[in-house]
Amino acid sequence: MWSELFAKIVWYLQYPFVRYALIVGVLIALCSSLLGVTLVLKRFSFIGDGLSHTAFGAIAVASVLHLQNDMIFVLPATIVCAVLLLRTGKNTKIQGDAAVAMISVGALAVGYLLMHLFSTSSNLSGDVCGTLFGSTSILTLTRGEVWLCIVLSVLVAGFFLFFYHKIFAVTFDEDFARAGGMNTGAYNLLIAVIIAVIIVLAMNLAGSLLISALVIFPALSAMRVFKSFRSVTACSAILSVFCALVGMFAAILAGTPVGATVVVVDIAAFAAFCVAGKVLAR
Repeated sequence: MWSELFAKIVWYLQYPFVRYALIVGVLIALCSSLLGVTLVLKRFSFIGDGLSHTAFGAIAVASVLHLQNDMIFVLPATIVCAVLLLRTGKNTKIQGDAAVAMISVGALAVGYLLMHLFSTSSNLSGDVCGTLFGSTSILTLTRGEVWLCIVLSVLVAGFFLFFYHKIFAVTFDEDFARAGGMNTGAYNLLIAVIIAVIIVLAMNLAGSLLISALVIFPALSAMRVFKSFRSVTACSAILSVFCALVGMFAAILAGTPVGATVVVVDIAAFAAFCVAGKVLAR
């Protein structure tokens, strides 16, 4: 059985589109996990969810405008919304959770309305479902899209490594870091922008409604077993990449939706780490 399964995987790997999908999936999983720990600890998890809904609205606008490469519109629009969420969340009249609800739900509603009014597709429900929950679009990536993902992923990873100590300080004691002269507002803004980039990259893999799972689950799983920021981040990155590979291979072999399959594997890993954490705590 295992030999047949391995032979089938090797057979699939001979196709470039499968290799492209695996490369992009691994890069997205890695980038998501790096800042996922920071988002969980700073209680910024809602930003990822809000931006994923915003990206759906941006994709709808791009489709209405018949843009050949929707990335040139979706990425800047999502980044702008990340800045708005961060700024609006500090408004005493509109609290952070209300700002997220207002922008994300509004983007979903406007996006679906635009797709309904201007769509030329005969399968609107399928297009909407694929955008929300992920589809097989990651298996149809072009070489240009793969290189774009590689470049953006390198920038995200480089940002995290270069500003690691600053991110650590802002994550654990923002008030102390501000008192020490650090421009915490600028670093929070950079974190929000990088999350927006990750959200846009992950749209092809998981869809707008499942992206938050890629960001949050690996971090939460690692926290069940490890305690230091460095070890949690390293475990989160390794686990996220592993779950992405297992989920994508399972989806390809079983013919299931890629995004949903990866998220289910993440959930299974979270349950396993919860058990492991309780066992190690005894």
